[in-house]
Amino acid sequence: MSNNDIFKKLRVALELNNEDIIMILGLVNFKITKSELGSFFRSDDHPNFKPCGDQILRNFLNGLVIYKRGPRVEKPAAPKAD
Repeated sequence: MSNNDIFKKLRVALELNNEDIIMILGLVNFKITKSELGSFFRSDDHPNFKPCGDQILRNFLNGLVIYKRGPRVEKPAAPKAD
């Protein structure tokens, strides 16, 4: 299963549109255009098909965690024993 297949299945399962995905990628400061994003969801034999790289899928998954759970909250450090 390719990164494109995983990306497509997540998009359908989570009922996300292109604007949602662009916003999710923005949560991890990753910028992408609608046309670049659309090239990942085309069929393999389409002339404008583009393979989805690991970096894009990784950033999407990291952004998805923030989108679903909220930003990470750092716990205060425990006081040091003297």
